[in-house]
Amino acid sequence: MNLPMLGNIIAITVYLGGMLLLGFRYTKASNSADEFYLGGRSLGPYVTAMSAEASDMSSWLLMGLPGLAYASGICSAFWTAAGLALGTYLNWLLVAKRLRHYSAVAKDSVTVPDFFEHRFHDHSHLLMGLSALVIVIFFIPYTASGFAACGKLFSSLFGVNYVAAMIVSAVVIVAYTAMGGFLAASTTDFVQSIVMSVALVVILVFSLMQAGGVGPVVDYVSGLEGFVSLTQTHQAAGAEPYGALAIVSTLAWGLGYFGMPHIMLRFMGIEDPSKLKVSRRVGTLWVVIAMAVAVLLGVLGLSMVHAGAIEGVGDSERILIAIAGRLSSFGFLPALLAGVVMAGILACTMSTCDSQLLAASSSVSENILHGVLGLNVSKKASMVVARGTLVVISAIGVFMARDPASSVFGIVSFAWAGFGGAFGAVVLCALFWRRANRWGALAGMIGGGVMVFVWKFALRPLGGLWDIYELLPAFLTSLLLIVVVSLLTPAPGKEITEEFDAVKAMQ
Repeated sequence: MNLPMLGNIIAITVYLGGMLLLGFRYTKASNSADEFYLGGRSLGPYVTAMSAEASDMSSWLLMGLPGLAYASGICSAFWTAAGLALGTYLNWLLVAKRLRHYSAVAKDSVTVPDFFEHRFHDHSHLLMGLSALVIVIFFIPYTASGFAACGKLFSSLFGVNYVAAMIVSAVVIVAYTAMGGFLAASTTDFVQSIVMSVALVVILVFSLMQAGGVGPVVDYVSGLEGFVSLTQTHQAAGAEPYGALAIVSTLAWGLGYFGMPHIMLRFMGIEDPSKLKVSRRVGTLWVVIAMAVAVLLGVLGLSMVHAGAIEGVGDSERILIAIAGRLSSFGFLPALLAGVVMAGILACTMSTCDSQLLAASSSVSENILHGVLGLNVSKKASMVVARGTLVVISAIGVFMARDPASSVFGIVSFAWAGFGGAFGAVVLCALFWRRANRWGALAGMIGGGVMVFVWKFALRPLGGLWDIYELLPAFLTSLLLIVVVSLLTPAPGKEITEEFDAVKAMQ
């Protein structure tokens, strides 16, 4: 084994070992369903902020976004990042504090399906069952895509078997999440956000030096047709227009935040709601800086290819791996830093996987088995079921990702649309519209979820005006159905409206 590879392995091993230690630390603090799934509402403002954003970013931050800028310039990457930054800020501003208060008032709800049922006093369990099913449908393949990303990273770095690499990654993620539950996932996500930040700084400085500095980079990319435009994309055959419809469609990514269960759980789990303003500022600032640096890294990667520092990559999403490989070639200490970069890519993926596993597990064990089917078990048995469900869901995810050609980012995009379409408008109406009722919520959840599939597979392939990211029409369909159906059915009862007014008074 050569020294550069040894440096990579040491850095990644230390990182993975640290995640396991954190999971073990919180094992004793997760002895009930409330503690396992929501940490007893004990998160501090900084852990809330950074764990929410780390669990959001996934490997898209250090692979997808730089790859997009590398392949087609800053236009599409910029508008995607702008939509996500705006969605992040509005989610913290509008949803976080009110959801924290409302989830406590609504029978101290510890999962998102719990909140939907208790907010609308749905004694039929239809809302709980349907929302739990939506979470399982979209989170299992989402988790599988994360396992696949880990497997591809390790197999491309060290030449090991893809399936073996994926299973090792999955075992580490499952181990610390199953041991420590919500607190372990949140704390490791906080640490992983720091690892991501270090990785971004290291690779930014190195790639800028290797590309020759600011001047040569600006001169080179300015000469590429459409590369630095916000209304054109750069293609091998020349610039292509990126019109208003494409911009609106891309900005719609931000709507997905209102329906993300793993982010809503962070809002529900904060200890002191009055400190959410700190969380909002920290989280939003980190997201904006991280995405800006990620876009810049794609630009610098292309400039490094032009300068002869690295060879071009066939898969644009592997550009950071190529840059880290170049860093490793300078010796043992640089290879350690390159290992930190690789750990940063792992952190992006793992911080999302653990949160998704927890949300999917809670939907099965707490909401479907206990809430809908009415299976009452002891506290000890409940924890066995919770951890066992997490392991089973992980095994299904590993099975789904067993093919090295498994799609990663297409699944992420579709699952993001699924949650935003099914839950986004329902969450906003539940929090801000007094007249919303359970029939409207059910109609919105079903209509938005179905529209994601219809638009994605039946309408969007038609092209032209139909070529819109499926999240936007799904969100609007859901919102329309909630309003129309709520107005056509009986108004909420006095107890429901009194709870709504009580929460409103807390703001």
